[in-house]
Amino acid sequence: MGDSTLWVAALTAGTAVLASWVTSRGTYRAARIQADAAAASVQADRLRAARRAAYVDVIEQAQRMGDLYWKVSDAGQLSDPDERLAALKDLRVRLRGEYAVLRQRVWVADLEGPSAVASAADRVRRATSDNWRALGAMIAGEEDAGRRFNDCYAPFWESVVNFVDIARTALHETRTSTP
Repeated sequence: MGDSTLWVAALTAGTAVLASWVTSRGTYRAARIQADAAAASVQADRLRAARRAAYVDVIEQAQRMGDLYWKVSDAGQLSDPDERLAALKDLRVRLRGEYAVLRQRVWVADLEGPSAVASAADRVRRATSDNWRALGAMIAGEEDAGRRFNDCYAPFWESVVNFVDIARTALHETRTSTP
């Protein structure tokens, strides 16, 4: 009888050790899965925040340029030719500086991605070219240059609105793709 008690005790002890080992493996795996999910969520939140900041910077800079475009249109209406020319030249210098900032912000948006947003940001940057050429024509005194400048305003804003739509979609996809 003593031998079977020893065997039962040994079997019970072995079962307890095995059950403890299986439980600890399961707990480790669950903890590891939870830690991985938390790390992925934090990484996705950081990516979304960086992208959002880059996209907002592009939008804000486009707004600054748009405000200057309105001032160019107003300056083009000045009746005094010398005053008009001085105002247009001043605005061209200001636009050159704002364009440099826009270009840098477009590069950051390109870096942050995704490619659809980067392409849309670059379209915003390129949409400033016609305005720049028309402003140069206004300064040179070319006939109808003011109308050409004003005609460039709508395509510029369309590129900005398109960028906002694509950026919004990309940010939404970043938010919903987190584990």
